[in-house]
Amino acid sequence: MRFLAHCSFAYYALACFKIGMSARHPQGIDSPGTAQNPAVLLYAFLMRYVLGFDGGGTKTECVLMDETGAILAHSRSGASNVVNVGPEAAAAALAEAGLEALRSVAKPPSDVAYILVGLSGAGEPRARWDVQEELKPSFPNATILVTSDLILTLGATGKIPSVVVIAGTGSAVLGRTSPLKVARAGGFGPIIGDPGSANDIGRKAVARCFQKFLNNEKFPLTDEILRTFDCTWSQFVDHVRAQPTVIFPKIFPMVASAAESGDMAARAILSLAAVNLIEQVREVVDQLQMRNTKFFLAKTGGVFDGSAFLNEQFDLLLRKTVHSARPGPLPRPVAESAAELARNALTNPLQIPES
Repeated sequence: MRFLAHCSFAYYALACFKIGMSARHPQGIDSPGTAQNPAVLLYAFLMRYVLGFDGGGTKTECVLMDETGAILAHSRSGASNVVNVGPEAAAAALAEAGLEALRSVAKPPSDVAYILVGLSGAGEPRARWDVQEELKPSFPNATILVTSDLILTLGATGKIPSVVVIAGTGSAVLGRTSPLKVARAGGFGPIIGDPGSANDIGRKAVARCFQKFLNNEKFPLTDEILRTFDCTWSQFVDHVRAQPTVIFPKIFPMVASAAESGDMAARAILSLAAVNLIEQVREVVDQLQMRNTKFFLAKTGGVFDGSAFLNEQFDLLLRKTVHSARPGPLPRPVAESAAELARNALTNPLQIPES
């Protein structure tokens, strides 16, 4: 109803403006002699804007788009995983990124008509609702929809059928054979398990270091961890127990670096991570009965970006076990895809599978 009233006012104002201008310009307001076209001015005045978000455990990315599909701004803020930071802090990170994008092009928050948020940790309806409520004061005229980042990442492949393998702070594999027929493996969070994620890789690396410490064995990865955190092993263990989901992902870059240098223990940990991710791919492919169907498989996330060795291991296993997959990078950023979906939602109902 708000949209219809908005349009009715626009047509009424435009008609009144034309009547007034016709009296002053008998030759017609759209003639070459008119300095500015009032219809164009009014359209610009009534332009609506949308925001698309990709909120994760490390960062939050935002894209500001107008209703013609033009991307006006990109912005970034801190972590917004709702499980890790809570609804209030997640909404604050989203608002920070959105308001920064608007400031960069001198647009007020009241001009935003639709917001679509893909948020990690937002699998539970209550979490999504809480974040939506926290966001409303920052964008008073916007329709706000919060959903799982997994669903929007799958949508960013732009293809059906398709599978997306997400390996960042957390991990999951999603696939679809139609817009609403979706299957998922993993994505259960850091406590129940995100196999192949930075959190899982860090946890396994620390467990290996702990065993070496108990055995009084020299272990290069232990030395690197203690150098990085500038502490003793006992102090480090206290840090881990106090903030496991913060500490474990920070270990992943050290494991990746050690693997590139030829460290066999680090390579074993990353090889197991690749196996874990492939097992999830196979689960999704079997659920959707895609064994004999060619499909696009997108890889995305900081684990893939941060480890050439893991990438190689994953691709090798994929060729051996899932012959119908055509792997490649995600064609477009998730925040950009979310903004495009939000723009479409201005005129058509948005259909998103259950998170």
